[in-house]
Amino acid sequence: MSKLSPIESEFATTEEAEAYDAWFRAKVQAALDSKEPCIPHDEAMAFIKRKMEAKRAARQLEE
Repeated sequence: MSKLSPIESEFATTEEAEAYDAWFRAKVQAALDSKEPCIPHDEAMAFIKRKMEAKRAARQLEE
């Protein structure tokens, strides 16, 4: 097990970094292989914007 510097990596070991890399690549490949319809960029960005605004509003209510 090889330890990594926190300055160079967010992972503690090379094994953790490699496991994350494999997981991430599998997720990307699954998305590329998906038969689900694509979401237009503008629609996706509008969805994210609504989510972010809702989170901000919820945080303001907590204060």
